[in-house]
Amino acid sequence: MVRFDGVTKRFPGVVALDDVSFEIAAGSCHALCGENGAGKSTLGKLLAGIYTADDGRIEIAGQPARFSGPTDALKAGVAMVHQELAFCENLSVAENLCLGSFPSRYGFVSKAEMRKRAQQMLAAIGVTLDVRRPVSALTIGQQQMLQIAGAIGQGARLIIFDEPTSSLSQHEAERLYALIGRLRERGVTCIYVSHRLEEIFRLCDTITVLRDGKHVATREASSVDRAGLVEMMIGRRLEEYFPSHVHAVAGEELLRVEGLSSPAGFADVSFSVRAGEVVGLAGLVGAGRSEVAQALFGLDSLSSGSISVRGRSVGALTTSGAIEMGIGLVPEDRKRQGLVLGMSVLENATLSILPRLARAGFVTRARERQAAKPYFDRLRVKTPRFETPVAALSGGNQQKIVLTKWLTAKCAVLMLDEPTRGVDVGAKAEIHALIDELAAAGNGILLISSEMPEILNLSTRIIVFRAGRIAGQLSRAEANQEALMRLMAGVAA
Repeated sequence: MVRFDGVTKRFPGVVALDDVSFEIAAGSCHALCGENGAGKSTLGKLLAGIYTADDGRIEIAGQPARFSGPTDALKAGVAMVHQELAFCENLSVAENLCLGSFPSRYGFVSKAEMRKRAQQMLAAIGVTLDVRRPVSALTIGQQQMLQIAGAIGQGARLIIFDEPTSSLSQHEAERLYALIGRLRERGVTCIYVSHRLEEIFRLCDTITVLRDGKHVATREASSVDRAGLVEMMIGRRLEEYFPSHVHAVAGEELLRVEGLSSPAGFADVSFSVRAGEVVGLAGLVGAGRSEVAQALFGLDSLSSGSISVRGRSVGALTTSGAIEMGIGLVPEDRKRQGLVLGMSVLENATLSILPRLARAGFVTRARERQAAKPYFDRLRVKTPRFETPVAALSGGNQQKIVLTKWLTAKCAVLMLDEPTRGVDVGAKAEIHALIDELAAAGNGILLISSEMPEILNLSTRIIVFRAGRIAGQLSRAEANQEALMRLMAGVAA
C-alpha cells in the first residue's frame, strides 16, 4: 500500500527524517515506534500532505504521492487522526464533519442535508451522536471518534493514527480498538503511532522502529518481544525500575487539606502530604482528581475549605500565592495549560522563576540558561537550540519542558497530573526516576495517573476518588489493581 524510499525531511537546525525506507502492506495495521523526536509524527504528516519531503519518494498503491496539502491527500484516500484534536468547537458536530464541503440548495447551506450526511458518516463507524450539539460539549473520546468519522466519510482507505488513545479513558480506548478492527475488515490500511506497547502488540501485524530520524528495523509483531522492541527504540536495555523513596520514613507535613469542596465537581476532600511521600490520586475519568489539583493551585475561585502549607493556614490560594508557597502543578493538558506555544523552549522553562532571574526588572538570558540547562540535561530534552519555539517540539519533549518549569522553581509540593501521557518508554522511565529522586530529596508529590502500573509502582499510598469524593485510601502494601478498581467503581470487597 505504501512505500517510503530514501525519505528525508529537514527543519531549521534538525534533520527530522534521514533516508528512511520501508513498506506497509495493504489492509494491515502497521505500528510506528520510537522515542519522542524519532520522526514518527513527521513521517505521518508527510504521508497526509501536511509536510513535503525534501528528498526521496513516497508511493501509495504504486503511484507517486506528493500532495500539496491535506485536502489533496484526502482526495487520494489518505487521512490522519491527530493526537492534538483540532475542531471549530463553537460549531456543531454536523458543521465540523461537513466543513469545506457544505451541501447547498439554491445557494444556501442545506442544514437538513448536512445533518443527514453527518449522521451517515457517524453510522459508518458505529457511533451515535446528536449532530446538532456543539463540538465543545463532547468528551475527548467522542471528538476522537469524530475525527475518524470525518476521515472514513470522505473515503479514506489509509488512516494514520497519531497517539489516538493518549487522552482516552480505558472504555473509550476499547471502543477505538474495536473500530480499528472493523476498519481492517473493510480493507482500510492503518498506520498506528503509539508509545503504549500493549496496544501495539494487541493491534498491529508489523512494527517499524525509528530512532533519531533513521529507520532501525521493520519486523513482524509476532517476532518481537517487549524488551527487544524497547531496546530497538532507545538503543539500550531498559531495566525494570524500583523506586527507593518508598522505604524511607515520611518527614514533616508539607500540605494539609480539610473539607475542600467546589461546584467544579468534588466535595469534602481531606488529606495530607508529608515530605518524602508520593501520594497517588486514583479514580475513573471525571472522578474529581484533576479538579482538586487545580483548586490547590488557585485555579478554582469557587472552591472552599481549609488548606495549610507547612502548618501555616493559607485560606483560598491564588496561583501566584501557590507558587510563592512552593506548590507547583504539571497539568494534564500541556498545550492549553502548561505551555505558551509561541514562546521559546528556554522562555517556557523559566516562566515560574522570572523574578529571581531579573536585574532591574529585566531578565538576563545568561541567568535563564544557567537555571534551565541542568534540567534539560537531566531530562534529555531534544531541541535544536534554546530559542526554538516550544510548539516545534514533539509532544514528549514538550512534556519535559513543563516539568523543567517546575523543577527550576524547586517546589516543596509538586502536583503531577498524568505526567507521562504521550511520552515514550525511555522518557517515562526517566520521569519515574525523577519523581523518585524528588521524593527521596524530601519533596511531597501528588501523582494523578490513569495508568495502574504507574500509580501502583510509584505511590507511597493511594487515595481513591469516586464521584467527586474520597472513596478510600490504600497503603502501598494493600494496593493492587483489583482493590483499586473496586474502590473506583464502588464495588464492595
